[in-house]
Amino acid sequence: MLLNLLKSMFGRSVAATALEAAEDNPLVYWFAKRRGRRLVKLLHYLEVYHRHFARYRGRAPVILEIGVFDGGSLDMWRDYFGAGTRIYGVDVDARCSAFATPDTTIIIGDQGDRNFLKRLREEIGQVDILIDDGGHHMHQQIATFEELYSMVAEDGIYLCEDMHTSYWTEFGGTYRNPGTFVEYSKALIDQLNAWHSKGPAEFAVNEFTRSAHSLHYYDSMLVIEKQPMTPPTVVSTRA
Repeated sequence: MLLNLLKSMFGRSVAATALEAAEDNPLVYWFAKRRGRRLVKLLHYLEVYHRHFARYRGRAPVILEIGVFDGGSLDMWRDYFGAGTRIYGVDVDARCSAFATPDTTIIIGDQGDRNFLKRLREEIGQVDILIDDGGHHMHQQIATFEELYSMVAEDGIYLCEDMHTSYWTEFGGTYRNPGTFVEYSKALIDQLNAWHSKGPAEFAVNEFTRSAHSLHYYDSMLVIEKQPMTPPTVVSTRA
């Protein structure tokens, strides 16, 4: 029955892949059965979400999502995380205000406006999960990370999706362009390893090094898992 449902939703060619992903992922079931406000995702996003977000289910997390669009993702997060979840949705389109509910606050503004992002940080405070699914332009993704990464809880998650726009000229991207978010984020790999730096001076431990446990790259996505970090400890067996 589920296979037929997935065929009708995703098409015959990807139904088997979707079925395999659905075995332990409630997001696939939810997405396949969904009727209502529109939501468009790459199929593998559902697996990535569940891999990193599952520990928050039933824990009433605070979620900030940049990019509301037609409001479908707000419904998905509300169902996935469960009762008590607090959601903040940000979008440049004033029509998205209609999606506000008692547990969902909609804030209208441009994620490329750093002053707006600073006000947003002050207004909301700490969040457990931040999802950047906004305008996907390079300056927007970079500004959002630089201004809002610090508001994610010390054990929280920062996720940027649709990073394939780093390769699309209409979004300010091209392959290996140093101004893209993909190229920008590659420097975070160095920073994660800065405990081992022997120079130059700019390659030194900073707040990102102290707060980022891991970076997970997927097709079109980067997930940063936070955790207070200290210099790595060397252990060895006895000779």
